[in-house]
Amino acid sequence: MDSELKRIIDQICREKGVDRGVLIKGLEEAVQAAARKKYGMEYDLEVNYNEEIGEVEAFEFKEVVEAVMNEHLQVSLKEAKELDPESEVGDSLGMKMDTDSFGRIAAQSAKQVIMQRLKDAERDMVYGDFKDRRGEVINGIVQRFERGSIIVNLGRAEGELSHREQIPRETYKQGDRIRAYILDIKQFSRGPQIILSRTHPNLLAILFENEVPEIAERIVQIMQVAREPGARAKIAVTSKDPDVDPVGACVGMKGRRVQAVVQELRGEKIDIVPWDPDAAKFICNALAPAEITRVIVDEDNHSMEVVVQDDQLSLAIGKRGQNVRLASRLTGWRLDVVGETKYNDALKDGYKSLIQLDGVGEKLATQLYEIDLKSARDLSSATVNDLANISGLSEEDAGKLIRNAEQFVKDANGAEKTSMESDEVSEEPDSRTIEPDEEDIKAGKGPDSISENELDG
Repeated sequence: MDSELKRIIDQICREKGVDRGVLIKGLEEAVQAAARKKYGMEYDLEVNYNEEIGEVEAFEFKEVVEAVMNEHLQVSLKEAKELDPESEVGDSLGMKMDTDSFGRIAAQSAKQVIMQRLKDAERDMVYGDFKDRRGEVINGIVQRFERGSIIVNLGRAEGELSHREQIPRETYKQGDRIRAYILDIKQFSRGPQIILSRTHPNLLAILFENEVPEIAERIVQIMQVAREPGARAKIAVTSKDPDVDPVGACVGMKGRRVQAVVQELRGEKIDIVPWDPDAAKFICNALAPAEITRVIVDEDNHSMEVVVQDDQLSLAIGKRGQNVRLASRLTGWRLDVVGETKYNDALKDGYKSLIQLDGVGEKLATQLYEIDLKSARDLSSATVNDLANISGLSEEDAGKLIRNAEQFVKDANGAEKTSMESDEVSEEPDSRTIEPDEEDIKAGKGPDSISENELDG
């Protein structure tokens, strides 16, 4: 029949979920510590848990000798033979100790060691349960508030939702249910700390995965998410099945799917946009509902100049720049949004110099501008290969165009030299014509345009 100790061990393992081997090892160490406290460090002691009888047994080991020199570690052959007739000199003789004799203080010490082992084991188990759950969404109950953080009861563990990871203006009271993203799990001496977030973009992605079967089944794929938590978010989706509309799948019948996510995020507005491998098209989708008239791509600086009709400018930029800022984060491109009037004004002398060349109309000038040939001077330094991607322009025409640009620049330089000589003679104030560079033409240089970078600042 099991002993009382064995029943206690079984109960603790069952209720606390502690590994039996870990608990028994802690129990053995506790009894050993109690024995050391009573007898001191001079003795050779060993403690083991006996599964058969359900007891912890303590043994004192002494070497069998002819003449005892150290009574703590040695026993005479005569005395040893009384305990074990087969004892011989040089043997190590184990003698069972009375564990009840360790006393109340020693027992208390044993209890403390056991409790500490239990805490350590529980901490390790909680950490083991959560360490592989980074990136998951978990449900919990608001337990208390500490220095701006919300402490969440997660069952066997507590999570911390710091102020910076809370959605602005979102309030909770004790006992409220809460859903959060597991940002990290850290192990401390006081126990594991589970870091939660309500602002992470992946929270939005997982909420959609829970609501949209097509995402869970990997038919519809979430490509990117950008959030301004509590205010607005954009999510880019694509479909592996041409018959499945990714945006429609996320919206759901009568908007039920997206509304479920909006409700969980306390009214955060969500724009669902179709992802496109073509960066320019993706930008246009991301800036919806604004209608884009043209996009100028600057691959070197990973930026795009986006042109819209003047009456669409505020719509493209959004309230306090929110729309263009989210579109920039969603696509990974620096965006400069400018109205049509401002854009046309910004072309300035460089664009006009292209228009003045023989054989160059507005369409060709725009094509040259888009491949970073923004003036006649730029074109004069180009090669025929630089113009190879312009549709409808033959190699012969490209060569002729470059020669025209060279002549234009030569004439312009001559006129500039004559002007400078005239200025020197008349001693009038110095004047120079500055070739507009990229910064002069970019959006963000006037009240009619706004840059994503400037908004963040």
